[in-house]
Amino acid sequence: MTLKFNFLKDLYGLVYPEICCACGRRLKIQENYICLHCSYTLPKTNFAKEADNLVAKKLAGRIPYQAAMAMYYFTKKGKIQNLLYHLKYKGCYEVGCILGKKMGKELSQYEDWNRVEVIVPVPLHPKKQKKRGYNQSDAIGEGLAETMKIDCMSDAVIRNTHTETQTQMSKEARWDNVAHIFEVKNAEALANKHILLLDDVITTGATLEALSSSLLQLPNVKISVAALACASDL
Repeated sequence: MTLKFNFLKDLYGLVYPEICCACGRRLKIQENYICLHCSYTLPKTNFAKEADNLVAKKLAGRIPYQAAMAMYYFTKKGKIQNLLYHLKYKGCYEVGCILGKKMGKELSQYEDWNRVEVIVPVPLHPKKQKKRGYNQSDAIGEGLAETMKIDCMSDAVIRNTHTETQTQMSKEARWDNVAHIFEVKNAEALANKHILLLDDVITTGATLEALSSSLLQLPNVKISVAALACASDL
């Protein structure tokens, strides 16, 4: 973590008490960002061991993936939404690293996921990343890469168009919003690799579809898709 992120963490600690980012309870001395109760009771999907899962069905026919999953279920006002809020808007970069490590521990149990060679987090546009201070998917990717012992290439692909927020958009509008917005900057490092595309939350899958389209133009590339969370009604 950079000095900037350490500063944000220290500043946050001065303004707010040390509370669990998932449930809001005060943390015990040995706990860090997420209390032990929440750590063990987050709503896991178990999609990593189920090839025919909700995410895989959502992306079928759109992305020629090797495997697809999401680690947790996302619900409004739920613990995962709280964690993502702290990660994205409260400067809690370490929350992403912690959750990425949990995802890496889960994926490492299964042969299909151990074939992955490099992680590519979905990039933010530089304008949005500058405003936020970092890319939340990079934080998740850092923890995931550490656990799975593979590289996380956060600068291999860039987002060359600043798009509008997709929260209230229809499926068709989301695709129009993200089509052709990604540019591969390090083709040599990604060619002939099994790439894990990593996002924070999967909704329609339009962003991942657009990113995979750019990467599949490289020679002999394989794609797997993972996200920290997805809605239970994808």
